[in-house]
Amino acid sequence: MRTYLVVVDETEEAEIALRFAARRAAKTGGAVQILAIVPPQEFVAWGSVQATIEAEAGENAQEVARRALDLLDEERGVIPRIVVKHGDPVAAIHDVISENPEVAALVLGAARGGAPGPLVSHFAGAGSAALPCPLMIIPGGLTREALDRLS
Repeated sequence: MRTYLVVVDETEEAEIALRFAARRAAKTGGAVQILAIVPPQEFVAWGSVQATIEAEAGENAQEVARRALDLLDEERGVIPRIVVKHGDPVAAIHDVISENPEVAALVLGAARGGAPGPLVSHFAGAGSAALPCPLMIIPGGLTREALDRLS
């Protein structure tokens, strides 16, 4: 089944990318895989403090994924698969793509203004050659109506 991989975080552009991917999946009989990434945490000398920091980061990633599910309520028939990975975001994306050969596209959202984020910069630049699937960058300035029309 054609799967659209979407990296979610707390940004508006992640929501736009998720909506686009869900609408494409619904129209093509595909699926959505949501990836929430827990970035590497700075090392703290005290083990219990380090464990607390890592647990809070993991809980935050789970909450981001839950909010992403709420956004998908409008798309009937799209049941997303949620994956939470720890570590470097680029490596996490490559891991998920290699673990799921049905990933048909990596869908990222571009910020409404300013410089592109690190994932868009990486995968639209030198990292594009290492992708085994197409990259879809969804402009952050699209209105809901324009997004619906295009997807």
